[in-house]
Amino acid sequence: MANGRIDRLCAEIAEERPLRIALVDELRRLASFGSYVWAVTDPATEVAIAPLADVPSEAVAALPRLIRLRYLTKVNRWTSLETTAESLHRATSGHPDLSLLHRELLAGIGVGDIATVVFRDQHGLWGWLDLWRTLDEPPFGDHELDRLSAVTAPITAALRRCLALTFGQPASVPDRPGPIVLVLSPALDVIAQTPHTDGYLRALLPPDGDRRPVPAGAYNVSAQLLAVEAGIDDHPPTSRVRLRNGVWLTFRAARVESDRAGADQDIAVSIEPCSPAERLDLFARTNALTPRETELLDLLVAGADTKAVAEALFMSQHTVQDHLKSIFSKTGARTRRILVGRVAGR
Repeated sequence: MANGRIDRLCAEIAEERPLRIALVDELRRLASFGSYVWAVTDPATEVAIAPLADVPSEAVAALPRLIRLRYLTKVNRWTSLETTAESLHRATSGHPDLSLLHRELLAGIGVGDIATVVFRDQHGLWGWLDLWRTLDEPPFGDHELDRLSAVTAPITAALRRCLALTFGQPASVPDRPGPIVLVLSPALDVIAQTPHTDGYLRALLPPDGDRRPVPAGAYNVSAQLLAVEAGIDDHPPTSRVRLRNGVWLTFRAARVESDRAGADQDIAVSIEPCSPAERLDLFARTNALTPRETELLDLLVAGADTKAVAEALFMSQHTVQDHLKSIFSKTGARTRRILVGRVAGR
């Protein structure tokens, strides 16, 4: 029954955050848990872009440290998980202290086991989910992990579809009076930012009341930079994040050169609108386009007509039309003008 409800929610809900919120209760029917962290990811770089979490206050207070340790932990890292659902207890044969995150933080706040679920298809990684159990609860069992694995396919497809639908909404590009940059310490504490950065962060994750916005995107790309430097993962420290007004932004992290040693140098995170190529890649991935269809779309965006596309791709004009029909079917765009407009954010 739970699987049927999950299928229904995946089919009915068109926005990824409400979808994740609705799915949490259904997932508890498959495997009980208390706290959780659910991140949507950039499908190419696999860096988190939109966290949804319910964790103890001690974890909230240690958020930068929590994110840094999660990225620096090899055990059950979402980028290298061999199954769609795995537990810390099973992966370490009952020795959770092998996990850096568990050893240095989570054990101290009473977390016993973590089940990690990944949502991946041939077009990229669309998110990962950590489910926490306390030290007083039994570890996740094989049957529970199997049940979680069984629902990853429809959830993955739904997460990708929700992001695809956002390209049908016109983007309203906000004013950028100057560079949007945050500077973080190696421990991921925010130590400086340009004047208009706060407005962008509020648009990404609106805080309650007068609270300062949480720079989750900056924490994640910075933590990925640390992971790359430590040899944990080789994806670039970048992620593409969507504002609620339809604009896609790119977060990038890099060290700030100084007279300090490399690991002690601060980290600069820049925030800027996605380039046309970055938007095209996202549009193609979210709409499940094939590599050939993506090549064709790239030429259309550049202004090529059917004849020019056929010549560039060494195919007949009839074949070009067949590919276009497939693209129209997948994206819901009825004309080339609408299709190109969605890619460009118009």
